[in-house]
Amino acid sequence: MAARFKVKRKGIGEMLRMPGMQAEMLRRAERIKTIAQATSPVDENRPDPGHYKASWETDSTSRGGRRRDRAVGYVRNTAYYARWVEYGTERVPAHHVLLRAAQTGGPN
Repeated sequence: MAARFKVKRKGIGEMLRMPGMQAEMLRRAERIKTIAQATSPVDENRPDPGHYKASWETDSTSRGGRRRDRAVGYVRNTAYYARWVEYGTERVPAHHVLLRAAQTGGPN
């Protein structure tokens, strides 16, 4: 006879917000941050070389996602020009640092 399983949405919601789940999301965010720092470009001709590389930070919350119902981890760069490094401009090619870091370090 096949086993039966009844889903309780409240229980799944509690599982997605557990402290252990939040800790795992932070661990994954830290891993992505490490890869992003290692692959960040450094322009020695700028007055503040290495600022972009040093501006990576992580955070985690138990109320994230579109519905604010699950643990999430965030990786962000606080340099004001981070968006231009990531996506490029008409004069500067895109580096996709965060995208490549997430693809490399996110799955496990």
